[in-house]
Amino acid sequence: MYLADEAWPDLEAYFERESLALIPLGSTEQHGPHLPESTDHVIAESLAREAAARSGYLCTPTVTVGISRHHRQFPGTMWVSPDAFRTYVRELTENLTYHGIDRVVYVNAHGGNVDALREVAKDLHATETCYALEWMWDESIPGLVDELFEQNGPHGGPKETAMLQHLTDRVHEDRLAAARNGGVADIWEQSGTTQNGAATYFDARDNSENGVFGDQTGATAAKGERLFEAATAQLVELAEWLAAREASTLGPADHVME
Repeated sequence: MYLADEAWPDLEAYFERESLALIPLGSTEQHGPHLPESTDHVIAESLAREAAARSGYLCTPTVTVGISRHHRQFPGTMWVSPDAFRTYVRELTENLTYHGIDRVVYVNAHGGNVDALREVAKDLHATETCYALEWMWDESIPGLVDELFEQNGPHGGPKETAMLQHLTDRVHEDRLAAARNGGVADIWEQSGTTQNGAATYFDARDNSENGVFGDQTGATAAKGERLFEAATAQLVELAEWLAAREASTLGPADHVME
């Protein structure tokens, strides 16, 4: 069920029988010369809506702009501050709790959002507002990602390229080799990113001329379909697990007393 497509009596019926919602979140930021700036939020929304369709749970509209200042040197990237993002997500979640939702999955497809989403979830849990979990699609299927790609990212690489090949017609197929050659195949092996254990970079532009990491040339729509199906199955299982939990187990533990 997609919230924005429904009339309020039908949503009222959902809130009477269910207490879980999926909130997709991504970004609008550069993903190299071969992928659209919508990459992250397209992936997040596609996964959330498919999981909602398969499970019957509620999917909300997508948060399409996230914490992306570190991509700002590339034209078109949009971003908000971590404070603004946390406030927006928290208040959006509180909207749902007003209608009876007490458990939420943040269906996330942008690494820059992770820390903020986990902080929001911790605050909502501490105040007993609701139980929220941050879920990152590729972290749910690491074995498959490693099986399909030798150099899988982390940004604008073959896993995101394959997903977009499966989900859209917006991939510039003629630019895949240029994306690889103008970027960095493996950021973890790149020299000059740390000094005496301290990271010495702040922006994607510090490490990559074209803003991407990984070898995109191995990506295919067929591989993207495998990733999408596997991640969707993981998300459905997570939603069902969370929906089945007793409400009494969702709040913070009692204060320790002797």
